[in-house]
Amino acid sequence: MAKVIKKKKFLCRDELEQMDKPALIDKVLQLEAHNQQLKQILEKKMSTDKGDTANSSRKFDFTKCHKRHILLKFYYLGWDFQGFASQEDSLNTIEYHLFNALMKSCLIENRESSNYHRCGRTDKGVSAFSQVISLDIRSSLKPEDQYNISNELLYCKILNRLLPKTIRCISWCPVSSETSARFDCKWRKYKYYFPRGNLNIEAMDEAAKLLIGSHDFRNFCKMDVANGVINFQRTILDAAVACTVKNNQNITTGYDMCELTIRSNAFLWHQIRCIMGILFLVGRHQEEIKIVSDLLDIEKCPRKPQYNLALHIPLNLFCCEYDSTDWFHDVLELEKVVKDLQEEWCYASVKATMTKDMLDNLRSLFSDEMGFPEYQSNCLLQGVEPKVYKPLVERETCESLEDRIEHYTKKQRIKLD
Repeated sequence: MAKVIKKKKFLCRDELEQMDKPALIDKVLQLEAHNQQLKQILEKKMSTDKGDTANSSRKFDFTKCHKRHILLKFYYLGWDFQGFASQEDSLNTIEYHLFNALMKSCLIENRESSNYHRCGRTDKGVSAFSQVISLDIRSSLKPEDQYNISNELLYCKILNRLLPKTIRCISWCPVSSETSARFDCKWRKYKYYFPRGNLNIEAMDEAAKLLIGSHDFRNFCKMDVANGVINFQRTILDAAVACTVKNNQNITTGYDMCELTIRSNAFLWHQIRCIMGILFLVGRHQEEIKIVSDLLDIEKCPRKPQYNLALHIPLNLFCCEYDSTDWFHDVLELEKVVKDLQEEWCYASVKATMTKDMLDNLRSLFSDEMGFPEYQSNCLLQGVEPKVYKPLVERETCESLEDRIEHYTKKQRIKLD
């Protein structure tokens, strides 16, 4: 068992000079967001010091309210956000917008007193179709009347008026006060969407099936030893790769949309993106199907070989499953949610169709002997790829788990019980 001791890390001038332009831009944006937070804290403190009695008199009195514990389900398109979890140096996270809406609407007093848990913590750019949180929330009903859900506050409607357009509450469910969105989740299902391109989907599916079962996935994740994670044993319940949307029902094309569907009770940091990075190499025939079994064999491969992550944008938390949940949907509010999503689909579909027509026009410039290139999925591996491919087993490897544990223990970042 590892205990985490967090220390603030400051970048020196040499480190800043080595950063590329996008990384420097991200750093500047983080500092701007941090400064904005500091300004808000100072303004709030100055207002308090001046004894703003007018604001005090208008403050919502939570002591006169009833509360209930609920599960709240919502979706978000994560492409333009910095991830789900709140961050000190960014206001553009899902949790920031969510708690901003919850407190503005006086549904909760603050995060600390709300008995809050989240089902999954998605990274920057990752979406969710069915994220779930649990919390204590203001109720219009007395505890003995809370079974009459039809007379309860319209939680989804209230929050959706305050949330960004790409974050929407779908439904809520009354549960006991002990229920946790994180610890009571039976399993989580993720999907990763990608075009067929020149990939061998059957080989990718066969390789994905090798992931099913309990394994040590240290070679399929980003090891977060600095935060006390030293156990990488996880159980994959299902994993499959399949074509789900054909561009032309009569023939197979590189524009067919495919997906990895993977289900487990828990995942590691970047685990699915690492898995997709390997599956893309299998689909290109750059690696054999058995590479998955080789990487799961810790005695054979004790150190993770260096390889590129799959892009974050196609990944989403698709489903979270709980026991005995009776979700309540506001049909009128759902119609507005559908309208918002259809608008998103419209813009994206029009752009995709226009781009596809351009590609079809270019096809006539290629002879039958040359063939038309199929590079649709090549952009989904991050980083620079070498011109000459080097097999994973021949590549340089990362530090071993044991070396990382020793390193962070010496630096007093973690303490082992």
